[in-house]
Order: sequence, then C-alpha cells, then structure tokens
Amino acid sequence: MSRPTVYTIGHSTHSEAEFLRLLRGAGITAVGDVRSAPYSRWNPQFDREVLQKTLRGAGIEYVYLGDALGARTSDASCYDKGVVNYTRLAQTTPFRDGLRRVMEGAEKFRIALMCAEKEPLECHRTILVARQLVDAGCEVVHIHADGRLEPHEAAMLRLAALLRVETQTQHMFRSADDLQSDLYELQERRIAYTQEQTEQTETAHAG
Repeated sequence: MSRPTVYTIGHSTHSEAEFLRLLRGAGITAVGDVRSAPYSRWNPQFDREVLQKTLRGAGIEYVYLGDALGARTSDASCYDKGVVNYTRLAQTTPFRDGLRRVMEGAEKFRIALMCAEKEPLECHRTILVARQLVDAGCEVVHIHADGRLEPHEAAMLRLAALLRVETQTQHMFRSADDLQSDLYELQERRIAYTQEQTEQTETAHAG
C-alpha cells in the first residue's frame, strides 16, 4: 500500500496567477493554510478570504488549519522562556487532530500545506509539520518558487549541508534518527516563533 503524499508551498510574494501556476504544475487540488495569522500586510492577495475565493475560482479547495498547525500557538505550555517548543506543540491535541485531518485529506486530494516563507527550510511547515507527517508515514514534497519539486529527504540533506552537520554516511557512531533530530533541533532554534516577535510587531504598529 502506497503512502499518502503531502506537498508544501510558500506563497512568498507571488502574484495570484503565478501561485496558481505553481499549484497546477504540481497537480494540487486542495490547499491547507497553516499560517497562524492568515493575512499578509504586504501581499493582500493571500489574505484568507481573498485566497479562498481565488482558489475556489480555479477549482482548488481551501481549508484553514492555522489554528491547529500554526507556529504561533496560544497554548502557554508550549513555550520555553518565550520561545515555542516544537516537540511540545506537536504533542498537543489540536496539533494531532490537525495532522490527522491532513492525512485523511491526502487520501482524497492532492493537498499542499501553505505558509508564507519562500524557502521551505525557513518555515515551520517543514521543520515542524512535515517532520510529524513523515514520522506518521507520509511522503512529503516541497514546491519551490521556480516550480521545482523537492522530496523532504532531499531537503534535509540540503539542510545538513547548510548547517554543516554530518550525515549518516559521514558519521559511523550515531544513528540516522539521532542525526536527523539534531538537524530539526538546530533549525528550530533558528526559526521558532517567540513571544518577543509579537511585542516588537505591536510596538512597531503603535508607532
């Protein structure tokens, strides 16, 4: 029995037409929005209601999942000194329910999980959500801004090179799982949401 495949994509600064072109190029039939705040100050074409209308006009389903799979959780138990802890977040009931919805949806649709960041390695959709999907038995493929499709395994090898972390073929004394965990944890420290970011944003808006 084949494993379900889930895609990811970042809306970046694409136009509506370019975003649709990327989705159609990968054969996507449904988009799962995993942004905690589904609005974009600089790219209003990706505001939740606007995007939903655009997608449905193109025959692509839209579902909002940011309340369950977003990186900015309101669950205080998921924070460590003001920084989101992905391991704790992934164990919460809303997150597990959201993951289940994605896996069930992948049986019926060719679904892409969407966030804002152009580079998948800079986004929680890869470091948090894709990690859990892979552990649950899914295949994950990342759609790049140029339309290139990158299997999650290839993305992790790319991350290892970027962070200069040895791979299993280079390190005989540690398991592949341990090395993968190192990669996820290192990147999580770089990109995890902090409560301080909200304070800075609110201060900037107040000014």
